[in-house]
Amino acid sequence: MAIKLDGAALAARLKEQIRLEAASLPRPPMLAVVLAGEDPASQIYVRGKERDCAECGILSRTHRLPADVSQEELLSLASRLNHDKSVDGVLVQLPLPEGLDPRPVLHALAPEKDVDCFHPLNAGLLSLGEPRFLPCTPAGILTLLDEYNVPIRGRRCVIIGRSRLVGRPLAQLLTARDGTVTLCHSRTEDLPFLTRQADVLVCAAGRPGLVTADMVKPGAAVIDVSMNRVPGGTLTGDVDFPGVEPIAGFLTPVPGGVGPMTRACLLQNVLRAARLRQSV
Repeated sequence: MAIKLDGAALAARLKEQIRLEAASLPRPPMLAVVLAGEDPASQIYVRGKERDCAECGILSRTHRLPADVSQEELLSLASRLNHDKSVDGVLVQLPLPEGLDPRPVLHALAPEKDVDCFHPLNAGLLSLGEPRFLPCTPAGILTLLDEYNVPIRGRRCVIIGRSRLVGRPLAQLLTARDGTVTLCHSRTEDLPFLTRQADVLVCAAGRPGLVTADMVKPGAAVIDVSMNRVPGGTLTGDVDFPGVEPIAGFLTPVPGGVGPMTRACLLQNVLRAARLRQSV
């Protein structure tokens, strides 16, 4: 039976450490969040981030904008936040409303305030192995694997999903840790053949029930990143948890696995940004 990778418990310990470190700074760190539109999931995520900040002694300021906000207004707000000396980190909640292109907005942020690690400069530093910030979800996954002493060096790591949010940066980080990485996507042929070779299998495709027991190597660490809401309102990941649990060596629950770690690593980035800006 797989060992449950308890992200909620680990995130709680990390947040206590962040709270202590934030209290040692000359002033509390400040996170500015840009929320455009009324997307229900985004509303929930932002409220969660506001609670996390409050628990850790980090100030937060949410800029709530209507769905019909223009591209120019978003860029103007980004510029104001860049020049606001009280703001240490800026997060643009995605997705933006239909018709808005997130790339110019994300690229307009000051790299030293880009706590989501989306700016081209920060992405480039990551690819060079010299990151200013670590992308939140990949960093959370690595921290969780380390906590449970899951080895990466020399092991076969298979990632399902090549998004710039999870799959691509995670592949870079696992490679930097000497993992042998295969990055899969919707056009990958014979996916089960590849997943059965994985010592570490990361699922971030957003497809409920995609990974079944016959696709998992016995004893593998299986990390389920996705949170899918299925009919009836239940949250589930990409992994068939009941089927995979007897096969895997380690398995993340959904919810309570990667999600809390992503939020904790965001707070770590805000703290780091504040330290850099306050020269501590």
